[in-house]
Amino acid sequence: MARKRNDDISLGRFISLVLRHHPEAIGISLDNEGWADTKQLLDGINATGRRIDMDTLERIVRENNKQRYSFNEDKTRIRANQGHSIPVDVKMKQMTPPDRLYHGTSTDTLPLIQQSGVIRKMKRLYVHLSWDIETAITVGSRHGTPVILVIDTKAMAADGYTFMLSDNGVWQSEDIPYRYVAQIITDTEKYK
Repeated sequence: MARKRNDDISLGRFISLVLRHHPEAIGISLDNEGWADTKQLLDGINATGRRIDMDTLERIVRENNKQRYSFNEDKTRIRANQGHSIPVDVKMKQMTPPDRLYHGTSTDTLPLIQQSGVIRKMKRLYVHLSWDIETAITVGSRHGTPVILVIDTKAMAADGYTFMLSDNGVWQSEDIPYRYVAQIITDTEKYK
């Protein structure tokens, strides 16, 4: 069971790379809404020496803790729900956010954000924001020691900024001016 789980994690990461950043890595393309042909995805992954079938792909989509992927109704197409660095329109819903959202970053990146005065989307299409501190800590941990920026999204919305919510519950916006950082949480241990 542990072997299957590790294989699924590894395949899931590769699928994420393909569907969010580099579909050309396996010789496929995405349409304007980020959809890939499921059979082409499976064939392309198998051509790299990795082993995947439809049952495995369905399990990865179903069990991914971040719900990163979606099938269309008949499962002939698949896409990543968010996090793209390539220009696609996954038709996220524009919504009014809660009064506060959280952006996870690292202690190394924080001075760069403060110096530039902007939380930038970097290579992605949008800045990602979390509903809760725990998720933001997980995100920030990927880049080193986590720091959480509490974003005053109520003030941003009042100033005309728009927010989108992906199918898997990630809030997203354009670059965020630093003046909307309401608080910096450096002691993240108490939230774990």
